[in-house]
Amino acid sequence: MSVLKAMLLGLLQGLTEFLPVSSSGHLKICEKLFGVEEIPLLFDVFLHLATLLVVIIYFRKEIAKFFLVLFRWITRKPAPQNDSCECLCMTDGTGRKAIIAVIVTTLITGIIGIVSSKIIPDLEIKYVFIGFFVTSAFLILSGILSRRQGEKEYKGITLIQAIIVGIMQGIGTLPGVSRSGSTIAGALATGVKRELAGEYSFIVSIPAILGAFLLEVKDIGEVTSSIGILPLIAGCAAAFVSGYFAVSVLMKIVRKGKLEWFAVYLIPAGILGLIFLS
Repeated sequence: MSVLKAMLLGLLQGLTEFLPVSSSGHLKICEKLFGVEEIPLLFDVFLHLATLLVVIIYFRKEIAKFFLVLFRWITRKPAPQNDSCECLCMTDGTGRKAIIAVIVTTLITGIIGIVSSKIIPDLEIKYVFIGFFVTSAFLILSGILSRRQGEKEYKGITLIQAIIVGIMQGIGTLPGVSRSGSTIAGALATGVKRELAGEYSFIVSIPAILGAFLLEVKDIGEVTSSIGILPLIAGCAAAFVSGYFAVSVLMKIVRKGKLEWFAVYLIPAGILGLIFLS
């Protein structure tokens, strides 16, 4: 794989990983349109690790609060009186609920992911475009539901919300279905405040991406020999830069409550894809 091709794939991965349009779906379309050979799975996972670094840096303060809450929970130390913010760990109570919720969401996603991993390799490209319609429906319905019921006062992520987001993230493993779009939509639909829905979506992506990497890390020698170190570094760098830009844009759109804007792109893309590429 050339450095230029690796950078283009990294650029595409970074943008589509965070924008709710499905990164896996767009990579499959790229393979079809430009005759790109099937992208090695571990290379794809490395690109995900680059975007994971984006999440860690962008949400570093929120992640640090998670660890502080966990430390105080284990050591039974009291929380500082002035430690409050508009985040998942607003208080130690909401922080403990968020930690449990992340575990529940991750377990459910893992179960669904194991099942879907046996189906994904056999799916034809037409299912990517069907997935675009599914993502569009999630985005539109979540906007309608969140506006009807309003944003509830935040008292921590509930077990029901964690389960729904876990199911949505599991569905988001299918090509054409956006992980970020599905999880944010699921959180919004259950009454999570907009900025917290975005934050929770990206926090729960951390264990999901790390789990995928650990499953594939045994093949690291294969990817470096078939792709090369330089293209791998170039692809990851491009994914990081474009990913940071994409997450910054998406969080602004989520706060405005305009997530369904992306359906304006996904629906026509799905129709054109089914007509010309299926």
